[in-house]
Amino acid sequence: MKILVVTPIVTEGLHMVEDFQHMVSPGTEVIHTTLDRGPASIESEFDEMLAVPGTVAKIMEGAQKGVDAAFIDCMGDPGLKAAREVVDIPVVGPCESSMHLAAMLGQKFSVVTVLDSVVPMFWNNAKVYGVAEKMASVRSVDIPVLDLHRDPDAMVKALVRDSVAAVREDGADVIIFGCTGMSGVVQKVQEGMEAAGVAGIPVIDPVETGLRLAELWVQCRLSHSKKTYPYPRRKEIRGYDFVPWGM
Repeated sequence: MKILVVTPIVTEGLHMVEDFQHMVSPGTEVIHTTLDRGPASIESEFDEMLAVPGTVAKIMEGAQKGVDAAFIDCMGDPGLKAAREVVDIPVVGPCESSMHLAAMLGQKFSVVTVLDSVVPMFWNNAKVYGVAEKMASVRSVDIPVLDLHRDPDAMVKALVRDSVAAVREDGADVIIFGCTGMSGVVQKVQEGMEAAGVAGIPVIDPVETGLRLAELWVQCRLSHSKKTYPYPRRKEIRGYDFVPWGM
């Protein structure tokens, strides 16, 4: 099995294939790419808009080369629905998959994300994904995406602080990391929460969740419905060097 991971920014080195390979089953190969054009990071609706064309193009290219599934490495799920229209392989977004998982693990979940600027995006996504009534809150640690790993200890400390507050003050039963750049620290955050007196709370790493779901879809021979995500009608397109016809 081959899974394409698209990190939908132009910043190289933020994520590498090694960051994902250990999260999948033996025998599954992860192929990783970033964008040729787009934003350095995604922290607003404007950033997300800039990332969508390149993200969809990379997924189309991957499908043409024979990958079995695609994963969008951003909690905004940029281009998720558009990509599903132009390919027939599974396309998984971390926000959609982690929110639905969280809705099964508890009565209420909270998202702990990077900046206040993305808080409305999560509320909007929760409404689109049909789980808004299950979301207790969205909190931000006030650390930009590209600064998350400059001080990993500070990131973990902030995640613990806001996760504990989400449970105690907002009524959350489950925590979701609100940025894929936060991946890899679930155990440390859970240990920090337990040290603060908050135990038994599932913490979801949306990267691992999304990759595992992509594997499951392939193994179960499932993909998105072409009634929900039909191929686009042929028409004139200007300014782009890719078209979805014949996919």
